[in-house]
Amino acid sequence: MLEVKDLMVFFENALAVNDLSMEIRRREIVGVLGSNSAGKTTLMNTISGLIIDIKKKEYRKGGERITVLGELLFEGGNIINIKPSERVRRGIVLSRERHPIFPESSVGENLRIATCIRRDLDIPKRLEFVHSIFPRLRELAKRKAGFCSGGEQQMLAIGMALMPMPRLLLMDEPLLGLSPALQQDLIRATRQIRDEEVTILVAEQFARPLLPIIDRGYVIENGTLVLHGTGQELMENPEVKAAYFGV
Repeated sequence: MLEVKDLMVFFENALAVNDLSMEIRRREIVGVLGSNSAGKTTLMNTISGLIIDIKKKEYRKGGERITVLGELLFEGGNIINIKPSERVRRGIVLSRERHPIFPESSVGENLRIATCIRRDLDIPKRLEFVHSIFPRLRELAKRKAGFCSGGEQQMLAIGMALMPMPRLLLMDEPLLGLSPALQQDLIRATRQIRDEEVTILVAEQFARPLLPIIDRGYVIENGTLVLHGTGQELMENPEVKAAYFGV
């Protein structure tokens, strides 16, 4: 479905992603694991196309220069220069870290706002799909999103990413700041989303709850791929255990 080939991302003179190659096959859950500042968010922003908007904003304000090199092959075509809105229409949707939502709008309004790029959708049907994954969002439909808990806002952020009917869902740090119980709820939801024929790429530093459900994983440090394998192989790898499990 998606092949990342020799990807390099520079912020001025700093190398954020270094000659990284990886692939995501249809109906897989693939994990990108790494500590803070490993390059996970830059990778997700590049695949989603958000890096293009970030690059434009930096240029307009005279900020740091951003350079992106390499190829992103989505179903055979290189999308490296395609704007993010077009990537959404093609089926690549990002759920960003720290669950950005519209706090003054209701939960239901947030979900509908997320469909603005896809005018061809059956919105009631998409709402029903999201509510089947996160039943709590149905109960919260009329509540202002800013009054929801952190866990509820994370459900909403992922729900918003599901509304445009993604074929490849990118999830950046979805477990960040959640309690162990909420983390397990989100892991359950991730499996359910995959079972609905949505391919998932998830970037996360909390490897312990994620490793049991991923088909394959990539470990990156300082933007460089250092290890990859199946979820089971990574769980049994002593370096991964030492870095992420503390054993």
